[in-house]
Amino acid sequence: MTTALPTSRPRAGRNRRFATLRTISALILREMSTRYGRTPGGFLWSILEPLAAVLFLSIGFSLVLRSPDLGTSFLLFYATGYMPFDTYQVISTTTARALGFSKPLLKYPSVTWIDAILARFILNSLTSVVITILLIGGILIAIDSRTAIDMAPAIEAFALAMLLGLGVGTINCVLSGLFPLWAIIWSVITRPLFLASGIFFLYDTMPPLAQKILWYNPLIHIVGLMRTGFYPTYTAAYINITFVLMVSLILLTLGLILMGRFHRVILNR
Repeated sequence: MTTALPTSRPRAGRNRRFATLRTISALILREMSTRYGRTPGGFLWSILEPLAAVLFLSIGFSLVLRSPDLGTSFLLFYATGYMPFDTYQVISTTTARALGFSKPLLKYPSVTWIDAILARFILNSLTSVVITILLIGGILIAIDSRTAIDMAPAIEAFALAMLLGLGVGTINCVLSGLFPLWAIIWSVITRPLFLASGIFFLYDTMPPLAQKILWYNPLIHIVGLMRTGFYPTYTAAYINITFVLMVSLILLTLGLILMGRFHRVILNR
């Protein structure tokens, strides 16, 4: 009678999961030391940069407008538009450069391209959340706002901005790796996004033709959703969360498939 030998697959699976977590944690610590440890002020500059952008927008538009499209505070209006856009922009940009940043480490079998992408995504997502809480929290204290804030739409908007940034960043990571000129092309064609994502204006106030075109920009929906959490009277009926999810997941799925197929080609260049 033969005795069945115990299988080691479950333990191997657990070990692999722990190894992945350790690898991602190490990559996160490496990037933190690279990004924040070599610059005087470190993490402080990550807070000052969006704060300066919001301040300049507020001061500039307050000189030509009597009040923002929502509420009375230019600071809060532009912060609720700028921060989800900045979150998307930072995550998509850093994710697109994940392979290039971690290329020397990807020669080791224990480090995979998924680890490199997840490390950058997690670090920049957490950083954006902390910066947004500090910035908007500080603005609310400064303007002494007593408006009841609904956190659910704000959290949902940030989650969508992160997912969209991950999807766009992953597909761009492949395309820029295969076609180096793509990074420049993408930078040029998406430059108007800063003006076309609802940071300076409300979608509802735009002419009908502009609304038809801008509706297909997922960031318009994300920014509008963010503002519904800080302005209870703003309904933003145009928001379509399903559309944003579909665009994000399609880009992410396509990017992961292409990355799995071509990551060795990109790394060997």
